[in-house]
Amino acid sequence: MKPRRVVITGLGALTPIGNTLPAYWEGLLSGTSGAAPITHFDSSKFKTQFACELKDFDPLNFMDRKEARKCDRFAQYALVVSEEAITDAGLDFEKEDRDRIGVIWGAGIGGLETFQNEVLNFAEGEGSPRFNPFFIPKMISDIAPGLISMKHGLRGPNFATVSACASSSNAMIDSLNYIRMGFADIIVSGGSEAAVTIAGIGGFNAMHALSTRNEDPKTASRPFDKDRDGFVLGEGAGALILEEYEHAKARGAKIYAELAGGGLSADAHHMTAPHPEGIGAKKVMINCLHDAGLNPEDVDTINMHGTSTPLGDLAETNAVKTVFADHVYKININSTKSMTGHLLGAAGAIEAIACIMAIKNSIVPPTINHQTVDEQFDPKINFTFGEPQKRNINVALSNTFGFGGHNACVIFKKIS
Repeated sequence: MKPRRVVITGLGALTPIGNTLPAYWEGLLSGTSGAAPITHFDSSKFKTQFACELKDFDPLNFMDRKEARKCDRFAQYALVVSEEAITDAGLDFEKEDRDRIGVIWGAGIGGLETFQNEVLNFAEGEGSPRFNPFFIPKMISDIAPGLISMKHGLRGPNFATVSACASSSNAMIDSLNYIRMGFADIIVSGGSEAAVTIAGIGGFNAMHALSTRNEDPKTASRPFDKDRDGFVLGEGAGALILEEYEHAKARGAKIYAELAGGGLSADAHHMTAPHPEGIGAKKVMINCLHDAGLNPEDVDTINMHGTSTPLGDLAETNAVKTVFADHVYKININSTKSMTGHLLGAAGAIEAIACIMAIKNSIVPPTINHQTVDEQFDPKINFTFGEPQKRNINVALSNTFGFGGHNACVIFKKIS
């Protein structure tokens, strides 16, 4: 059977720089930083006291109090953002075969705050096991796709993917292949994360993974800058409606772009550090291009994993140079994490959305906060520093790499 084509017909975004798709896109183009002092808890004794939190988000604007209390924040985000994407896609499930519609969702950690609070409550007691009956369902990562399916009665493939910061890219690649192979016609995909918590900040601080630029949070996420000192933790969600091309055309859906291919690989090197020669990063991009039937010369822009870490940014850039050779100088490279921070398991989703919107609007969002040149980077590479750049974009690639050596790459192209 010839693989079926897969297109994107709906998008939703809930990010530190905008709580809807239009607001997120405006935040990207205006070079807005989402970093600010932490409000979710008292971080005064922590090495890092800032993060990219959502702004003015109240779950009670979207669900009743009883429903909200049954959900960890990462699941609340998933429900809200998936609703925006479903509405954007113009889907009327009453007219669709719900057995052919699935939900495949990514989350790197899931209900971390729920786990943290339940254990803290237990530790403060005298030893009696008084746990919330919703403790486990609130905590598990797969509850997010489960809740989305229950809300809309979607009975197709339903599960969560976990590969740390590559989780939602993995979710999109699984969705792509399930539709290609005929297991579903539509899949609600994406990812959500809510790790700006005591345990999240404390744990990443213990690893020396986070920036500690407390005196100037807004410029702390500075990919490719000489003075980068770690990533800035973010939270939020992104949702994409992936749909079989002929099915989308038959119902008259608007089509943003085609999800042309996905690539996967492993570093097989270290729990948290990237391979110094970027072996896995090279392979995942090569695999992605091959899956999409494209050549390196076809790519116009790359949304880098670009977390603002000393090792990661350089290793990824060198891998890109190897794969794309001299064509790398014709590509617009950027890292939207300079604005959103690192959303962990949701990063792949919101960065895929940035790529899709770049294709649609013929403009590449900037990499902000570049202040000091790092001579280890090739100065001829266009990192889209400072300001967005207009250009025709036919093909956009997005990289995501996760702790554990997981690499996932997706590639989108203008529909033709």
